[in-house]
Amino acid sequence: MARPSQRRSGGARTDQGAQRRPASRPTEQGIIPVLAEVARDVDRAVQRPPTRPAVRTKFQVVALLVREERARVMADATMGTSRRTEQLKRLDGVATMLARTAARDTSLLELLGEEARVSDAARAYKATLMRAGGLEPPDEPEPVVAAAPVTETAPRVVPRSVISRQLANPFLAPDYEAAAARTAAKARRLAGWELLDPLFNSFERAATGAPACMRLPEPRSLSVSPGRELMPHQAQVVAATAGGHRTFLLADEPGLGKTAQALLAAQAADAYPLLVVVPNVVKTNWAHEVGLWTPFRRSTVVHGDGDRVDGFADVVIVNYELLDRHVGWLGDLGFRGMVVDEAHFIKNKTSQRSQHVLTLSERIRARTARPLLMALTGTPLINDIEDFRAIWQFLGWIDDEKPLGPLMTALEETGLTPADPGFYTAARASVIDMGIVRRRKVDVVADIPARRVADLPVELDGAVGRSIRAAEAALAGRMVGRYRSAVEFRGGDSAAGEVDLELVRQVAAAELKDSSSKAGGENVFTMVRRIGQAKAGLAADYAAQLARNVGKVVFFAKHVDVMDQAEQTFADRGIKYASIRGEQTTRTRNKNIAAFVDDPEVQIAVCSLMAAGVGLNLQVASNLVLAELSWTDAEQTQAIDRIHRIGQDQPVTAWRIIAAQTIDSKIAELIDSKAGLAARALDGADLEDGAGSTDVQLEALVGLLTDALAAEGVA
Repeated sequence: MARPSQRRSGGARTDQGAQRRPASRPTEQGIIPVLAEVARDVDRAVQRPPTRPAVRTKFQVVALLVREERARVMADATMGTSRRTEQLKRLDGVATMLARTAARDTSLLELLGEEARVSDAARAYKATLMRAGGLEPPDEPEPVVAAAPVTETAPRVVPRSVISRQLANPFLAPDYEAAAARTAAKARRLAGWELLDPLFNSFERAATGAPACMRLPEPRSLSVSPGRELMPHQAQVVAATAGGHRTFLLADEPGLGKTAQALLAAQAADAYPLLVVVPNVVKTNWAHEVGLWTPFRRSTVVHGDGDRVDGFADVVIVNYELLDRHVGWLGDLGFRGMVVDEAHFIKNKTSQRSQHVLTLSERIRARTARPLLMALTGTPLINDIEDFRAIWQFLGWIDDEKPLGPLMTALEETGLTPADPGFYTAARASVIDMGIVRRRKVDVVADIPARRVADLPVELDGAVGRSIRAAEAALAGRMVGRYRSAVEFRGGDSAAGEVDLELVRQVAAAELKDSSSKAGGENVFTMVRRIGQAKAGLAADYAAQLARNVGKVVFFAKHVDVMDQAEQTFADRGIKYASIRGEQTTRTRNKNIAAFVDDPEVQIAVCSLMAAGVGLNLQVASNLVLAELSWTDAEQTQAIDRIHRIGQDQPVTAWRIIAAQTIDSKIAELIDSKAGLAARALDGADLEDGAGSTDVQLEALVGLLTDALAAEGVA
């Protein structure tokens, strides 16, 4: 962009020349040329991704100053009309440059939101630019200490079973070690130094290029539930916990089993009762994983007002959105451990959910000297180094002003101050040793299979979930009626005796035949489609989380309306996607494939299971979401093979979204069993699509009818 002031002065002088001769270059003075120069630097830097935190800070500061300068120019009554017009035009030029930069990296737009946090480093840089532009920075106001959430006015509830637990255990056992730790205070060599900003900056200034990971012990054999086996990298974290480590920022990539590591770490630390705070989409899966990895521990999931909460459970699972309603009793229950899943959700310390998480963590640390605290996230940094702040505070490493406890001791023992060149390297190592664990798939490739399917159970809540369960009950009831009629026709008693399995199969086959021949009415096909529609939002939500954590993701669905709903979710979140559907022309299809493969900003490919299940090479991704179940393992395998193929250099994980407590779960089991039978076939041949589909559909109805008869006492 041309610089008008330079062209009017009759030459393309540098800014340094303008500074040496300010009297002859009056139009070059002021804040605008300073902002323009920094904006150009930012634009050049963003063209060489990834965008570093320092560049993001510069972008945010320039945008803020452009906004403030515009307001100042508009409000200046002493400025003439022509001068005001000229200044606004020049500010528009800088704003246009920033907009072009943000188009290259759309995540920069998050820095301009009303809730975007302005870090201490950004405020200091802002003051520097203002002075360079001849402006006097305003005095910084005294820092405002965020007030604790006002609990009295929030609509709080206490579940009945929690009251029963409190009555059964009226006093929590005192922890004298915790009290001693709080009262033990020493004079500190670094007491007069500002340490938080140097700690945050150390992760940029002393970065080595390798993932940050604490020293972990060698894995050892562990007693886990039957049929479950920990991978070596998982066993290392559990071994560290057994050895006494109690705080972890577990930042492994998705697919490396962070949930199992957290649950078995809790078992190793005897950190019960354990509080687990999670996004809504994985709440049911956490309860499922508790049953798999620690089957002797009871879990309870908090829904709504908590009417079904088991106050005596070992593991309490609650989603972020419900914390406001339940934070009161959760803070009083006496937890000895807390796990926060997708911990980057609390990066904005001023948000209500972050305040609730930090309040609960503080209550736990106040009552227990060495609680187990684990923050799980595949994306520890979203926008800025200071995204660490809330997570570190949750873990008890820092407070609003300074490092705490062991971290402060470690910094003291370095013998360095922030004025020493070696401080940043030592400080970064001290923080990592507090419990940062980061492994990528490529780092532990020997531990994990080249391809695996991971089931993610989800709960269908609300009216849609109730409607689906009612439809399933009606279908089962219809088949039970047919079964009873057949038994009575034979002259038997339908209310007693053993289930006639042959008759069950005949009834299920008749229902399947009717379902295939009738266009209308509720049947197994319409019900499965409704389940897919109900799962669409949850599946898209999980795909969005994966994209934020690991980059490119492939999203598969069977039906167009499920794809539409997913694409709307991605659009609402500002996530770029490519759509691959059956009705597209070859040109459009190839264009969209190329966009997903070649454009780093296109994060998700939304694919039709039927149209995109074959003939695609999408190995640029290593994670895939199956939003709807297929009727055959062959279709599922073909979808996975779009990314698990020659050229793929990472293990592949297919995340299968399953509606818990519905026929969806039965279908998933049947698909897996058919795949096992095919794998054991002597000639290696898979089931043909038609026969496989019919088998799964029939067996699903057989299972539904058998369960309904058992529930009615026919056994």
